[in-house]
This record gives sequence, structure tokens and C-alpha cells, in this order.
Amino acid sequence: MELIEYWNILKRWWWLMVACVLLAASSSYIGTRGMPRIYQATTTVMVGQSLQQANPSSVDLYISQQLAQTYAQMVQRQPILGGAAQALGLAYTPDPTYISTRLVAGTQLLEISVRDTIPERAQALADEIANQLILQSPTGREESERQTFVQQRLAGLEANIRKTEASIAEEQARLDAANSARAIQQYQANIAALEQRLATYMSTYASLRMSVQGGTNYISIFEHATLPSQPISPNVAQTVLLAAAIGLGLAVGGALLIEFVDDTVKSTDEVARITQLPVLGTIARLEGESYGEKLVVHHQPLSAAAEAYRALRTNIRFSFVDRPMRTLLVVSSGPSEGKSITLANLAVAMAQAGFRVIMVDTDLRRPMLHKIFNVSNAEGLSSILLAPEIDPEPYLQDTGIENLQLLPCGPIPPNPAEILGSERMGAVIDILLAIGDLIIFDSAPTLMVTDAAVLAARLREGGVLLVTDIGKTRRGLAKRAVEELQRVHANLLGVVVNHVSTRAGSEYYYYYQDYTEQGDDRSKRLPRRRGLLGVLPGRIGRNGRDGTGKLVEEKVEELI
Repeated sequence: MELIEYWNILKRWWWLMVACVLLAASSSYIGTRGMPRIYQATTTVMVGQSLQQANPSSVDLYISQQLAQTYAQMVQRQPILGGAAQALGLAYTPDPTYISTRLVAGTQLLEISVRDTIPERAQALADEIANQLILQSPTGREESERQTFVQQRLAGLEANIRKTEASIAEEQARLDAANSARAIQQYQANIAALEQRLATYMSTYASLRMSVQGGTNYISIFEHATLPSQPISPNVAQTVLLAAAIGLGLAVGGALLIEFVDDTVKSTDEVARITQLPVLGTIARLEGESYGEKLVVHHQPLSAAAEAYRALRTNIRFSFVDRPMRTLLVVSSGPSEGKSITLANLAVAMAQAGFRVIMVDTDLRRPMLHKIFNVSNAEGLSSILLAPEIDPEPYLQDTGIENLQLLPCGPIPPNPAEILGSERMGAVIDILLAIGDLIIFDSAPTLMVTDAAVLAARLREGGVLLVTDIGKTRRGLAKRAVEELQRVHANLLGVVVNHVSTRAGSEYYYYYQDYTEQGDDRSKRLPRRRGLLGVLPGRIGRNGRDGTGKLVEEKVEELI
């Protein structure tokens, strides 16, 4: 497929995409609104005391990082979680799936995160799990109390050392100022006693200092958990957007799958590409319950659909610009593609242009033209071919439209293909050409039976018009129909595309309607007069009738 084809698919199925997106987004919104809110609290601990040392070694840092990985695994174990639940007075042990850890890369920091539906409980659990981890380490609570006592003793020794040093300095000053031998001896004895006491303090201080020097296997809380104010789950906006994206993806995939499975033609461009024939006309879906009501060129001559048939008439006439246009065969690849309705409206348009048109219903299996024009089918083409003398004129039916006659099918024969290929059929065509200016043949579907190919081979000097239907004609069948007609050297003029959407497929209808509506407004401002622009335009309705209800086809002929 080309890019434009994908774009056309998206335009055709936009409603499905919008519906899926809205359904998915609304469903996810309703679902997430009813889900419980999950909060997360995080406590950060540090493994080791390397940062408290003036010159930490790389070995200490490496060992601390390795220990942090071990402690990360211990967090989700039963001893830690059970101890935290007991300390907080919980009646249950926290689920390990709601506890997570993260090592801050390249550091000694370990993050402990707890998820819970109650933010206060999540905060308390995070801090308590960190405390339980500390209790399981060599620096448990008793060791921590001992360290606190030692730190206090160190502070007292530091104060005594400073005081003793000050006393020694004072005694030394007195010694320097002494004049008597007795005083000098006394000061010297005092200084010696103070120095001995200072030495004792210094020795004790050094010993205690070594006992509290930072160790590698040490855990301390670096940052306590804060009370979470916003839930981390569910993320309503993200969930709705994700659901909408999934809905859009499913809709696009479904549309592409449908288009892949459905091999019917979807646009005029696709018809032209498949058949390799010019599109001579695009016809919108015709309204009407009966076949006769769909004869829009006759009943609604000012409608956009009638104008489309007149445009088709013009394009066909240009196909015969270098030779007379005498015969036209209208075919389709399959049944119910609008072939007979297209032929009937085109015949009316030709007749309105001044041609003496004879329609021949050569669909000897399912004839339709007599239903469209509401005439009898008791006798017709099959009756002529079985009669002793070939004289079509008595069997021609008046359609009620000037310059337009119909030769119906007549009784359905048992061998249609043989009849259409017979010499008598050739004689009938020659006589009809002598009576009328243009003979239009309605044939059975090309691929259903061989009737169309047989008749196309006989009408090589004329033209063949292929009718397709958007959403009904299959791509492969349309291509095969063209190949079958080309095989018998038929003069294929082009394609008519039926049931073209006025919204998506044909700008022609839009511009024609816009033009005619502007014309209607303009006609209200212009004075009513007879002439080329129309007879009493204010009295002509959209159905082609004047104020008395009488058809004004004579007036329409002046317009075209």
C-alpha cells in the first residue's frame, strides 16, 4: 500500500478510532478512580564510617559498598520485617513485595522504600525497618549505648587535659618568678605531679579514642523518611493516556485488518489504479424505494446526481470525438452494482441531449430495465429472435421520455449466450442502428456468465462502460472483468463508480451543491424572466416540477 492509501483508511475509520479511544480512556478513568491510593516513604541509611575518617582507604569504601548489597537483601527477610511489625504493634507482617531497596550507585547509601495505603504507616515502617537493620548489624542498640558512654568519657578527658595543661603553665610561671630555694622546690614538685596526671589523662584518652574509631561494618541512618503527601499509584493521567493509546492502536490495527480482509474497492483512485481505466463518472448513492424513483435525471434534473450523469454523458461523447457514437455496452463485474440504474439515467441524459436512444435489455437472465421504466416484459428481444421475421419496431416500448425507447428482454430463454452470439442478434442490432442514433445495451455481469464477453466481441466498433460499486465490487473481480473484456478486444471507454460518498469521495457534489445553492439565492434576487437561464426559476423545485406539479423537462432541456 502507498502512504495515501493508509491515510484514506484512517479517514474512513476515524469514527472507530475515536470510539475506541473514548471507550478505553473513560473505562480506565473509572477503573483507576476506584482503586486504592498507594503512598511510598523512603529512609536512607549509610553503611560504614569511611566518610568520618580524615583519610579513608579505598578498601574501606569497597567493603562498605559490598556490605550494602548484603543489607539490601536482608531488608526483605522475615527477621527484619517481623521485628518491624512487632515494634510498631502491627497484627501482620509487611508483604515483602511492598518493600524495595536501591543502592545509590558508587556510594555507601542504601535507600529503603515502603509502599502502603496509609502514608503515616508507610513512613513509620520505613524508619523502623532501618532500625531493625541496625540492630542486626554489629553496631546494635547495646553497642550504640556503649559508644555514647565512651563519647561522653572522651569529652570529660578532653576537659581535664586542657585544665591540667593550664595548671602546669601557671606553676611554671610561679617557678620562674620564685626567689627562694624552698619555693622553687615546691613549684617543681607541683609541676611533676601535674605532668604525671596529664600523662594519665592522655593515655586514657588515646585508649578510648581507639575504641570508638569508625568501623567498616557500621550502619547509621542518614535520612529519616518523610510523610508522603501524594500517592505514587495509581497515576490517573498516565493510565488514561496509556489506555487511550492502546485503544487507538487497537482501532488502527482493527481498521487495517478489516481493510485487508475486505477486498472491495473503497475509492475512485483505487478503481482507476486497479482497472487501469479512466474514471468517467462518480455517482452518489441514490435515494428512493423503487427503481423508478432512482431515475434522477428525469425526476430530479436539477439535483447533483443528475448533473453527475450529464457529466458522464459528456465524458463518453468525448471518447467518440473522432468517430460516431452508435453503440454502448454497460457491464459490471458482479450483480447488484448499479449497472441498470446507471444505464437508465445515462440513456435519459443522452435522450435529453437530442439523441434518439434505444435501450436494449440483453441481460437475458435477470432483466431490470422494464422495472425501472415500468413497462411490460411479456415480449421483447427474445421474442424477436424467435419470430420468423426480424422486425424490432413492434417490440419497442415507449418510456414516456422524448427520444427514448426500450426493447425489453422478453421471456427468458434457456440459452442466452448462444442467442447473443447468433447471426439473428447481429441482424437485430443492424436494424436498431437504422432506427436510432444510439443503442445502449444492458448486459449480464461479466464474470458471472459469458454473455457480456460475447456481446462485447460483436460490438467492437462501439464502446464498453464498466460499472463498479464502492464497498461492493471486489478488487480482484474488477481486474478480472477488465481482462476478460480486453481478451475479446472490447473497446473499454472507462469506469463509472457508484455509491461514492458525498462527504469523503467526491468534491464534485460539494461544489455543485454549493454552486446551485448560490444560484438559488441569486435567482431570488434576479427578476423572473424566460430565456436561456431558465423558465420561471423561482417555480422550479428540487424535484424538477413546477408549481402545478407538471414535469418541466422541456425547460430543463433548455438549461442543458
